[in-house]
Amino acid sequence: QVQLVESGGGLVQPGGSLRLSCATSRSIFTIYHMGWYRQAPGKQRELVAVFTSGSNTNYADSVKGRFIISRDNAKNTVYLQMTSLKPEDTAVYYCNAGLISGETYWGQGTQVTVSS
Repeated sequence: QVQLVESGGGLVQPGGSLRLSCATSRSIFTIYHMGWYRQAPGKQRELVAVFTSGSNTNYADSVKGRFIISRDNAKNTVYLQMTSLKPEDTAVYYCNAGLISGETYWGQGTQVTVSS
């Protein structure tokens, strides 16, 4: 079992920045892939950024150059640094972790609202 606790969402103006955090209850080294998804009202959940096997990363085209995923292995925490935020980035952001067994876990979600 993996517990994921997200934090860092909020209201920000267009062009602003936010950093999301996702703390996991187990060592990151035991997690096969971990990252962030988001779901806007009326839309399907979509991948934002993820660590795949090892330290490889994968980003949605819409966030490349603006968002950076990083992690602190000692703190078992993954971060999403979001810059140059746009209104279309408004969504509930979910942390996701997948084990090599195929089990997948989700955090409770954190709201990010980009609005003036």
